[in-house]
Amino acid sequence: MTNEQRPAGVSPPVAVVFASVVFIALSIGGLGVTSLVVDADVIPVRGLGAIPGIIGQVLALAGFAATLWWGLRADPPGWLTAVPCAIAAYLGEVLGVVLGALVSGADPVRGVAAAQSVALGFPGPVVAGAAVLAGLFGILLVRARTTGPRWRWEDEDESP
Repeated sequence: MTNEQRPAGVSPPVAVVFASVVFIALSIGGLGVTSLVVDADVIPVRGLGAIPGIIGQVLALAGFAATLWWGLRADPPGWLTAVPCAIAAYLGEVLGVVLGALVSGADPVRGVAAAQSVALGFPGPVVAGAAVLAGLFGILLVRARTTGPRWRWEDEDESP
């Protein structure tokens, strides 16, 4: 045995990047699969195009990443940090749909109707659930105190 200090986990910036990739993958995949299962559109308001959904996902990702970054400042970060991450992603998705509808030139009433369908339908909980899982993953990365794999012959100790 050596007198090495116990290693730190992944640094918070790296954990935010990895967790953000996991969040966006779970969110897009979850929305697609849920849409197929329930046989309903993610944004059922016709004539809006793809822009509201894209901007909704971008704002959800930004809210998730910013909240996770804030939560990982603690030493060690608490597991409940995943809850504000989910709330920020949910609100980002809803506000992003409204903003996306306005950017795409749609009627503001249709944009609010689309955001309402996202908030009260299945997309809101799917995005929030993806944020909880990805937030827990990011927290786990920071809290994990492990080193990379090592072979026995890499140790300095000569005893068997």
